[in-house]
Amino acid sequence: MAADGAGAGWSDGGRALIFKAVRNGRPYPEHGLSTKDWAMIPPRQIRLDTLVTTKSELALDTLLADDSTFYGDLFPHAVQWHGDLYLEDGLHRALRAALQQRTVIHVRVLDLDALMPADPTRPL
Repeated sequence: MAADGAGAGWSDGGRALIFKAVRNGRPYPEHGLSTKDWAMIPPRQIRLDTLVTTKSELALDTLLADDSTFYGDLFPHAVQWHGDLYLEDGLHRALRAALQQRTVIHVRVLDLDALMPADPTRPL
């Protein structure tokens, strides 16, 4: 795994099978959205292999629980930052979809690229 925590998740000869990459932590700035704010963003279909996770571990009991979304949003949350989509919330739902042979899920996406344009003086 790379020093910054980024790495290609489960891979097959360099090709990610489920997610684009698996990292531990969020590389984007704090956005401050509340649950109510997220609910205002309409979900859209996103391919699982375009998502970068922000958690490298998950709890198997949560993955297998029938009521894992009972208290939360039905849709995962992702943040678009510097052209990548980071799965902020909903890793268990996304993985459950992959286990059901689905390659696309509905996700609420906060586009920080549109809200915070890139600084042209900042090195990439």
